[in-house]
Amino acid sequence: MFAWCAGLVACGGAQQPAAQDTTAPRAAPAATDTRTPIERRRDAACEGLGPKLTACAVEDAKADLAAGKITQQQLERDIAPGVLDKNTEKFEAACKTTGYSSRQVRVLEVCLREEARCAPLLDCLGHLSDAPK
Repeated sequence: MFAWCAGLVACGGAQQPAAQDTTAPRAAPAATDTRTPIERRRDAACEGLGPKLTACAVEDAKADLAAGKITQQQLERDIAPGVLDKNTEKFEAACKTTGYSSRQVRVLEVCLREEARCAPLLDCLGHLSDAPK
C-alpha cells in the first residue's frame, strides 16, 4: 500500500494548471533584424575578416621588427591585446557601414573562405575595387 501511495505522490496525482502571474512583466519581443540579406552576408564576412586582417597586421609588424624597421617597444605597443581588439573593432565597424555591391560582398566571402595566408588574402581583397565586367 505504501509503495502505491508513494508512486501516486511521485507521479503527482491529479495536476492543476499553473496559475498565470499577470503581474510579472512580459519579455520584450526579440528585435527584428532589419538588414537585407546582402547586408547580413557583408556583416558576416566583415566579422570573419576582422580577426584575420588583425593577425596579418601582427605578422607584418613582426617582419618589420626582424628587418629593423621598428623597435621591440614599438612592436609591443602595436600588438598589445587592447590595441589589436580596438583595431579589429574599427575595421569591422567600417566594413559593416560600407555600401558594397553584391559582387563586392562575394569578393569578401570568397577571400575569407579561400585565403588562409596574408599576402594572398590582401591580393584577393584588392579585387574589391575591380570594375564589374
